Amino acid sequence: MNIETNKSTNERLLHGKRAVVTGAGSGIGRAIAEILAASGANLLIQTRGNQEGLETTRQNAQEQGIQVETVMADFASMNDDPASYSQFVEAAERRLEGSIDVWINAAGADILTGERSKWPMARKLEMLWAVDVRPTVMLSREAGRRMTEQDVDGAIVNIGWDGAARGMAGDSAEAFAVAKGAIASFSRSLACSLAPHVRVNCLAPGWIKTAWGESADEQWQVRASRESLLHRWGTPEEIARVVRFLVSPDGSFVNGQVIDVNGGFRPSVDD
Repeated sequence: MNIETNKSTNERLLHGKRAVVTGAGSGIGRAIAEILAASGANLLIQTRGNQEGLETTRQNAQEQGIQVETVMADFASMNDDPASYSQFVEAAERRLEGSIDVWINAAGADILTGERSKWPMARKLEMLWAVDVRPTVMLSREAGRRMTEQDVDGAIVNIGWDGAARGMAGDSAEAFAVAKGAIASFSRSLACSLAPHVRVNCLAPGWIKTAWGESADEQWQVRASRESLLHRWGTPEEIARVVRFLVSPDGSFVNGQVIDVNGGFRPSVDD
């Protein structure tokens, strides 16, 4: 567990706010949920199938003395019924007993490890569209609409990828570029639609040591370190701290941005 516990500082940021974090069973989503909890926010956290991981996140977050609700939901299965996204947001409000102040779309498909890493590009793209892109679009629109109607000074953060803007070779990279580039462009447009009441931003992480980074071979370990000006991988907690800034009053004048969080990128000599 890696939660910041200086309550005298953090509770001034998000104390009493209601936040939803999708993809909170591990990695970046878990880190975001935990840091929002440490900042005083009440949470509803989601995962598709990692029930054990979601329970760990719940236990870690609940140590901060805040309300934590959990939900298992497969967003890909909701794509045939757009109304189900509205129902999900409505249920989140009901379980948190009020309007949502913060919405984080961190759910994403893993196409880099296990059997999915061997899939053809078209199948990877289909999975990313079903799990990353469409749910981000539909949930952000619905959450933002409700925030506006309920006169909430809301904040939405979506997760992109820094490689989408500059490109990277390979089937998986091409699929990620399509999906995460779409999320970045959508986030800018949604910010225009929801202004001035709801702020929308997109984070574009670089080399972050999630599950794939932990198991990546030496070639990738070297490349990740070489392509960061800080000469190392980033951590999920470092992404989470930027999210906390963006959804807090400290980030009140940041809107419609796609923000690279990558330690400063430098091109690989092999590119």
